[in-house]
Amino acid sequence: MIRAIAVIVALFCVAPALAQQKLPAGLDPENTLLIDTTQGRIVVKLRNDIAPKHAERIKTLAREKFYDNVPFHRVIAGFMAQTGDGQNGNGTGGSKYPDLQAEFSNVPYKRGIVGMARKGGNNNSANSQFFIMYADGPALNGQYTVIGEVASGTDVVDKIKKGEPVQNPDKMTKVQVAADAK
Repeated sequence: MIRAIAVIVALFCVAPALAQQKLPAGLDPENTLLIDTTQGRIVVKLRNDIAPKHAERIKTLAREKFYDNVPFHRVIAGFMAQTGDGQNGNGTGGSKYPDLQAEFSNVPYKRGIVGMARKGGNNNSANSQFFIMYADGPALNGQYTVIGEVASGTDVVDKIKKGEPVQNPDKMTKVQVAADAK
């Protein structure tokens, strides 16, 4: 009996520690994206404070499983890895939702920043696609909406197959809002 109680107490003490290991400290589960890829997990802190409409769009699409099994279709070494075309998988598609108005900020594009892709020179054409920076990209500052930053998994981003287009690309196998994670 005492042994059973000790096991139960140990489980209650360990469970919170295990739950905390799932997310880096200080992240809001409602504004954290878990991107499981063929290379591992990337955890993204969404910046709903500077791009609320874009963050909401990303969460909506994740909850609809729009991003599941979507390839990283454009990956340029030393620059960025782009994904999010759940419609065509090749960078030409969007979602069933209308394009978004730009939400530019003063947050600089540096390694680990996540930005919204857009069509050509139209600032207000972001829809579903996004990219993760491999390095600083000052030419993008104020030109593309910053939607988040990698909180963990930059080593995973580094492993994503490169190419334009990528041959046999890595994929986002499952994308979830951390608050909904199963």
